[in-house]
Formats: sequence, C-alpha cells, structure tokens
Amino acid sequence: MVSMELLMPVAAMLAFDILFALMTVLVKKALDGGLNPVVLIALRQFVAAVFLAPIAYFRERAARPKFTKEIFAYLFMSALLGALFAQYLFFLGLSYTTATLAATVSNMTPVFTFLIAVPLRLETVDVRSKAGVAKIAGTLLSVGGATLLSLYKGAALTHITSSAQEHITTTTSKGRWMLGSALLLVNCITFAFWMLLQGKLTKKYPAVISSTAFMALISSLQAGALALTTQRHLSVWLLRGTTQIATVLFAGVGVSGIGYVLMTWCIEKRGPVFTAGFLPLIQIIAAVLDLFILHEQLYLGSVVGAALVIGGLYLLLWGKSKEASSASLLSAKGAEEEREKQPNL
Repeated sequence: MVSMELLMPVAAMLAFDILFALMTVLVKKALDGGLNPVVLIALRQFVAAVFLAPIAYFRERAARPKFTKEIFAYLFMSALLGALFAQYLFFLGLSYTTATLAATVSNMTPVFTFLIAVPLRLETVDVRSKAGVAKIAGTLLSVGGATLLSLYKGAALTHITSSAQEHITTTTSKGRWMLGSALLLVNCITFAFWMLLQGKLTKKYPAVISSTAFMALISSLQAGALALTTQRHLSVWLLRGTTQIATVLFAGVGVSGIGYVLMTWCIEKRGPVFTAGFLPLIQIIAAVLDLFILHEQLYLGSVVGAALVIGGLYLLLWGKSKEASSASLLSAKGAEEEREKQPNL
C-alpha cells in the first residue's frame, strides 16, 4: 500500500501544477491587456508577502530558526533567481507567444535540473541499476513528449474556431516568436538553478512558510525598484479591469503564496529533481484550459506528446521511489548490524 509520506508530495505538486496552469492563462490575458510584466511581479509578490506573513508568524513562531546574514543572502538570491529573473523571463516570453507554448517549454526544467544536479553531486545516477536507468529514460521520454508537443500538430481532434490563434498567427512575427521561445528556455535554466538553491536553503532555514514570505517581500522590493527605474510613468502601476486585478490576486495568493510553499515543502521532502519531474503536467493542464477558455484547437500531436510526458514522469518517479526504498533498506540493515555488534563490545 502506498504510504502517505509518498502521496503527500505528489498531491502537493499536482495542486501546484493546477494553480500554475490557471495563472498562465490569466497572465496571458492580463499581459495582452497591457499589464507591465515587472509591475505584475512586484504586485503579486507583495500580495503573497501580505498573505503569508501572519500565517508564518503564528504557525512557525516557535520553530523559526535564527535569521542570520547567511540566511538573508540565500533568501536574496532565491528572490532574485526564482521570483524576479525567472518570472520576468517567463512573463516576457509568454507575452510574445501563447500559454500553451510557455507551458510546453517549461517541460525542459526537469532536464536542466537533473543535468545541473548531477555534476554538483546533488543527484546521483547509477546506470547499472534499474532506478538509475528509469530516471534517465523518464527524463528523456518527457523531453521527447515536450518536443513532439512543440513541433508536431497532426490532425485536429476538435472543430473549434480559434480567433485567438488566428490573431497570433497574423500579428506575431516569426522573430518575436523565436525571441519568446528563447526567453522561455532561459527561464527554465534560471528556474532549475532556483530549485537547487531552494534545496540548500530548506536545510539551513527549514521554516518553509517564513522563507517563502521573506522571499516574496524581498522580490517585491527588487521588482519595484526595477520598475521604478525603467518605467517613467506611474500609470503602469494602475490595474485596469477585472482580469488584471484577478490575475494579481490569484498569482499572489494562489501561486506565489500557496503554490511556492507547496513546492518548497516538496523540495525539502523529496528533493529538486523529484519536484521538477511534475512540471511537465502543467502543459497538459494548460492545453485543457486553452481548449475550454481560450478556445484553441486540440491536435493529435498534443495527445500523443502528453502521453509521452506522463510515461516519462512515471518512470522518473518510479526511479526516485526505488532509490528511496533501497536507501531505507540499507539504512535499516546498517542499524541492525550495529545493534548486533553492541553486545560483543
């Protein structure tokens, strides 16, 4: 029977994927409506800080570690990488492309996380074991599915007239589309580094809600300073319409608040590679939302690619689970041998 210790991180990452996919669709609408990306980051992070601060104060008041200069440096870099740079690159790339493409390119994050973690010795791979082969094969299979989603459409499985897609095709130049794709790719690399940094931060500062609240506040100040130096008109700070207000609130509370707490907790419990392995599911959820909200067509390539992504994700998780089980057995065996030796001393 599957234990709750395994199910809880899975449920946490599934919840994060749903929240992030919903935010992607909302942000795309808000950016198309003229909302500045840096202003969006500053406002959503401020909302997240206000939302998390009282929760962190009362829930982690007794368990919160001492706030040192080293912890501040970690939080400052975490805010800079994960909240400011990664979000800005993602939002800017999203404004040049579509919600589906943005979520598709994000599928490369597990690969970059895995490739960066291995030489840094944050992740081990034993190619002689079934678990190691499964992790490699799962990562490659997920990338193959993501590539198929990006390059192959196939026959349309739905018959929806997509005015949004027609608008993109006629108004978005090839250069802007390629630039947006490149920005989304750099976002994946930045986000991979952030996840590895979070893995170290959670060991030094295990108060997850407090660290997320501090990161949100610091990144809000960083984005605010950047917006004030690059935007001469204060009118960019005004939210126009229900969509922009809803986007800021949902992105702040739902993703920067609840979502980042769930992700940071999952990184602490199961590691950055396990956590990154769930990110490809965002593309599948975003495709469903695009179908029903943005009314984009569903193609055969999307269905086949999604199946490959799920298959690769299953292999990656199986490999991680197998490794965890083996490590637990070795630990238990070592403890038992120590107990057997003690009477003979």
